[in-house]
Amino acid sequence: MLGYYREYRTLEHIGFDYGVSESTASRIVCEVEEVLIKSGRFSLPSKRELYKSDVALSFVVIDATETPCQRPKKSKESTTQVSKSVIPLKDRL
Repeated sequence: MLGYYREYRTLEHIGFDYGVSESTASRIVCEVEEVLIKSGRFSLPSKRELYKSDVALSFVVIDATETPCQRPKKSKESTTQVSKSVIPLKDRL
């Protein structure tokens, strides 16, 4: 749970670390958030309260979305290196 909030890790990575699916990790995070809010020890100010306060807020939004990229397919011919002998074939005989 702390990794989700402090390190901004994705639910997929958290699920992988704990051996559960991404949807299970999401469900658990939502359940823990609900328990914390109901306890009264954890609350986030509403937008209305933020706008009423005298504190000047500034926001920076960073898009760090991971996107898949296409890579060329590897073939056996492109990955196999041919070893070349320094001695010409006719001199080896």
